Amino acid sequence: MAIKPAYVKKTGNLLLERYPDAFTNDFEQNKDSVEKLTNVDSKGVRNRIAGYVTRKKSAQATA
Repeated sequence: MAIKPAYVKKTGNLLLERYPDAFTNDFEQNKDSVEKLTNVDSKGVRNRIAGYVTRKKSAQATA
């Protein structure tokens, strides 16, 4: 499934740039990190950002 909303990508990339050590390949841990590091109130948006970050970290690990 493609991640289309630009705000999810922008926020995810910004978080990865600023806090690279706060994220891993674990979605559950990334959800907690996104909740702590942002002011996103929506659970759905938080999960989308965490999923995007997880996919980016997984891609970095395999590359």
